[in-house]
Amino acid sequence: MDLLEAYRRSLADFVDRVDQVGPGQWSDPTPCPGWDVRTLVNHVVSEGRWSVPLLAGRTVDEVGDRLDGDQLGDDPSAAARETAAQAEIAASRPDVLDASVHLSGGDTPAAEYLHQLLAEHLVHGWDLAVAIGADPRFDPDAVRECARWFAGRAEDYRRDQLTQPGVDLPTDTDEQDRLIAAFGRDPNWAPTD
Repeated sequence: MDLLEAYRRSLADFVDRVDQVGPGQWSDPTPCPGWDVRTLVNHVVSEGRWSVPLLAGRTVDEVGDRLDGDQLGDDPSAAARETAAQAEIAASRPDVLDASVHLSGGDTPAAEYLHQLLAEHLVHGWDLAVAIGADPRFDPDAVRECARWFAGRAEDYRRDQLTQPGVDLPTDTDEQDRLIAAFGRDPNWAPTD
């Protein structure tokens, strides 16, 4: 599967899970320590909003602080849908994958950045799904593309404390659960009462 198609599917899957959040679930805990459902969704929506100017060649300094704080407003589902649509348009521009993105850590190939966003949507989409009791299974081809990319970066992510140490799993664990575990999550996580 090509990267752009995997990214599109991850956007759609994430928005689908946001649409399933019940009115009383926004303050429910997630597998991300200290993050409730609203905080998690706001984080992913914020990342999506950042992607639009960054994929257009803007720098972090040019964007400034206009994307700080609450990005969800009174209708988080609408915010997630609108952001996903804009992010998909930004990522679909001709030759965007051949460009560089100006991130706070330095210039990064756009394809690398899109892989990072793919992981954000899949892993945090899983976080959201298990937090609200929705189906936690995501597009297997998108998962495979993300797992292929992350296999070469897992040690760097752990060293830089971007993820927790991986979780040990049985050898017959499926690819999605292995990906979730590689990002430091327990695939059997469930909310506690």
